[in-house]
Amino acid sequence: MKILIFRTDIKTKKKFKAIKPFFNKHPNISNWSIDIEDIDNVLRIEATENLIESDVINLTKTHGFYCETLKD
Repeated sequence: MKILIFRTDIKTKKKFKAIKPFFNKHPNISNWSIDIEDIDNVLRIEATENLIESDVINLTKTHGFYCETLKD
């Protein structure tokens, strides 16, 4: 299991609900959350070793949202 952290533009509950089905159905994501109160709207994903950052970025961007890896 690994943790992936991203900065997004998912700022509202409406946007959260729009992306929710895609993360919930993804076979390599076991748990995820978005902190819409944080300035970076942090997306935190618990995933299998098979999921890489570019997969999450592409999935998010495909559905119309901004996403980038959040550096430490």
